[in-house]
Amino acid sequence: MANHKSAIKRIRANEKKRDLNRYQHKTARTFIKRLRKLENREEAKELFSKVASMLDRLAKKNIIHKNKSANLKSSLAKHVNAIA
Repeated sequence: MANHKSAIKRIRANEKKRDLNRYQHKTARTFIKRLRKLENREEAKELFSKVASMLDRLAKKNIIHKNKSANLKSSLAKHVNAIA
């Protein structure tokens, strides 16, 4: 266990950041699943812009790798364009 006051504070701060990062990552994954289930093209386009924004934010904060964000956005864009 940490003995210094600053180390104890660091542990508290890291736990808060970890919880927030996990929440944001899980929310983005949920929206990706929702987008993949959609059959309506207009709804999919609208949701895609929100999901792309979420992924960009996650990549910017280093929650996910920037290449993973790009790959996900690419595959989702293909999916949205393939909807009849």
